[in-house]
Amino acid sequence: MPYARISLRKGKSPEYIRSLSDSIHQSLVEAFDVPVDDRFQVIHQHEPGELIFDTHYMGGPRSDDYVLICVTAGRLRSPKVKQGFYKHLVQLLQNSPGIRPEDVMVFINTTQTDEWSFGSGNSIVPQA
Repeated sequence: MPYARISLRKGKSPEYIRSLSDSIHQSLVEAFDVPVDDRFQVIHQHEPGELIFDTHYMGGPRSDDYVLICVTAGRLRSPKVKQGFYKHLVQLLQNSPGIRPEDVMVFINTTQTDEWSFGSGNSIVPQA
């Protein structure tokens, strides 16, 4: 189960936000081996000055449409799968909602299964 935290500047329409969310989820399903109904996202919209980024560091030039996507995943993926996900993601985001690939930054963190609880205080790992 990946959990995505998405950060961008305030000012986008609800349609833009929905398209952003949908494209990220579609890429996770199609290129990161995530079930269709496994969708957990939090979208943070920031005032100018609250989302600080270098416009040229390791990419760019980045614009005010910069989006930071942090994916926390419950299992490891191969470098090939991760690279395929990155490429697929920027293609989908470029198509809808129209984000330039240079404005997309992604981080993937991996946790162990016992570090997740889906509700009722239960871990997904059976107790010994």
